[in-house]
Amino acid sequence: MSSPSADVSCRVAWADDAPAIARLQLATRRNDLAELLPAEALAVDAEEAEAAWRQALVRPADARVRVVVALERNRVVGFAITSPALDPDCDPVADAELMEFTVDPAERGKGHGSRLLQAAVDTMVADRFGRAVLWLMAGDDALRGFLVSAGWAADTAHRELDLDGTGATVVKQVRLHTQLA
Repeated sequence: MSSPSADVSCRVAWADDAPAIARLQLATRRNDLAELLPAEALAVDAEEAEAAWRQALVRPADARVRVVVALERNRVVGFAITSPALDPDCDPVADAELMEFTVDPAERGKGHGSRLLQAAVDTMVADRFGRAVLWLMAGDDALRGFLVSAGWAADTAHRELDLDGTGATVVKQVRLHTQLA
């Protein structure tokens, strides 16, 4: 006799997922970036975020921009955004970018991230990309370790982002990549 399994899955996001994705994104950023960013940078209006997400889900900027959600029952516990790669040294026809990869901090370590990453990779493969890249904070050892264990590796690209336009809040990022095909 086997024990019941959890009701978990991943799927392409629907417009009705916009409120849940917006709430998750805002809460995760406040949790993960509170020590890095000033409070005013994290003070985003929830209704504006929800409206922006709804618009992005209904009318993506590019037909190959996809949002995939990880679900536990009917609750969004993570999301990933895939798109053609935007970096000048990437080929937007052949290279995809994992633009965002977010899992609810309270749900990490339960397999949602692995399922979500696989669903994002499957989506990029279905869109006929051969390679994927992702930018992450240089000090995010947990995400880097997770991705490296899944076959991603650092390449030589790195950058500094000026988040507030004044030079007061600069973050260093490194790029990881993986072959998809």
